[in-house]
Amino acid sequence: MSDLALEARSRAGNKFKGGLNCSESILQAFNELLNYPVNPESLKMASGFGGGLGHAGCMCGALTSSAMILGLLTGRVDPGQDREPIYEQACDFHNRFEHQFGGTCCRAINPHEFDSPEHLRHCLKLTGGTAKLLMEYIQEKELVNKEFSWNV
Repeated sequence: MSDLALEARSRAGNKFKGGLNCSESILQAFNELLNYPVNPESLKMASGFGGGLGHAGCMCGALTSSAMILGLLTGRVDPGQDREPIYEQACDFHNRFEHQFGGTCCRAINPHEFDSPEHLRHCLKLTGGTAKLLMEYIQEKELVNKEFSWNV
């Protein structure tokens, strides 16, 4: 495991312990690690993804924020750009997440009552584990280029 993967896991986990939800924790940790390319005000976009879309229990917020980070690194800004690279990465990371955690649906991978101590402990593990998995994926695919650099 790389030092960056450990750092990502630690930062995301600490943010979750500090009161952010899983989605906010991933997005804010990677924004810091990437030297703040996203305006802090824009980070509010992740808030509604916690609890699998606001307690709906659907797709895990840590996974949705991971897709946002991948989009930040390789997404497109106009329709003339090829969308397939980011689609492939998002799908590939989704499949890795599903393999690692046994699903992608919040209520399936964390069946405990929302905000119970058991739920929060499990979310902490999922959030840190997702950050680690995402960093390993980014490093494996060499997605950080000269536009971005690591802040560790």
